[in-house]
Amino acid sequence: MKIIALKYLLKSVPMRKVLLITLGMSAFLFASSQAQNISLAPDNVIPYQVTVAQSDYKGKNALALQMPKTAINEKTFALLKNIDFHNGIIEATISGQPQMNAGGGARGFVGIAFRVSKDTSKMELFYIRPTNGRANDQVRRNHSTQYVSLPGYPWERSRAETPEKYEAYADMMPAEWIRVKIEVKDETAKFYINGAEQPTLIVNDLKQGKNLRGSVGLWIGPETLGYFTDVSIKKLD
Repeated sequence: MKIIALKYLLKSVPMRKVLLITLGMSAFLFASSQAQNISLAPDNVIPYQVTVAQSDYKGKNALALQMPKTAINEKTFALLKNIDFHNGIIEATISGQPQMNAGGGARGFVGIAFRVSKDTSKMELFYIRPTNGRANDQVRRNHSTQYVSLPGYPWERSRAETPEKYEAYADMMPAEWIRVKIEVKDETAKFYINGAEQPTLIVNDLKQGKNLRGSVGLWIGPETLGYFTDVSIKKLD
């Protein structure tokens, strides 16, 4: 009966309409799978505990971020406006370096926050420590890339309770452009560095759960001067 009904439906709809409907659905699916290049400008972001300025850095038009010493938590980013992200791919070119007169613990922390909730109370985050990439200390090298999740899962907790699970090595240098890519699907996220075919860091248990969705943030850590450019977002749901 279902087959007969389908045949009757196809016969009753003019072929021109069927073609238009098919083309329309194909165009929608194609558009939804394309990467959106983000226009980076101070007016297109909402800063949280950071200063944002337009900058020409190493030949690229970029946003420069710095954190004042008055920051009270790790919610230190420039949030992209009008972004609703759940599953998909985020790509960006980023650079981080310690600020002038920074302390010995400065690493040039810079990264990308994703699924940032509307009230910014929850988020997932991958970031890098560029000064660790070529350090002579192997332990420091092992801490070149990092996953954290807020609230509840700062790097200190992860390193104490599950050492090595949410950190990994990648070659990098401070004050240089580094291409990063984040692939997100439900509770899994993969972090790629400089076009590598294999991810540097894989997280199979995103701490805020598979249903969280939200914006994308350009993130920096303490005593960091960070630069961001070439941001694109591809939504896959």
